[in-house]
Amino acid sequence: MRGVMAIRDAIVLAEESGLDLVEISPNAEPPVCKVLDYGKYKYELQKKANEARKKQKIIELKEIKLRPTIDDHDFAIKMKAANAFLKDGDKVKVTMRFRGREMAHQEIAHQVFIKVKAQLDEFGKVESEPSFEGRQMIMIMSAK
Repeated sequence: MRGVMAIRDAIVLAEESGLDLVEISPNAEPPVCKVLDYGKYKYELQKKANEARKKQKIIELKEIKLRPTIDDHDFAIKMKAANAFLKDGDKVKVTMRFRGREMAHQEIAHQVFIKVKAQLDEFGKVESEPSFEGRQMIMIMSAK
């Protein structure tokens, strides 16, 4: 702690000690500087950033594709996979694709989506309700 001093004096002080003069907070009045080894300082900052990145959880969007006429066993297998995704903390996008005359029977799709919500209710919550995008219906669920 040297207090307020002239820039030239600070540079001379840093050179005498074999270190660098580093501006820490340029917007302060007066600007705050430190005499330290700049390479070591950068290394410490990089280590802190890497440590923060390690602790960060990346949420992925997994997709489950269904059909309106899905069989019970196939449905159970898809729900088992979706439950596993939700347990891992990922989001699940449930997509139902319609072909041909299936578009005329959208109430069947709504029943399947109600069934999906009931199955995944333990580990997930509905983030976006079922909506149409062209010839497919999409619902997104996230982990509780």
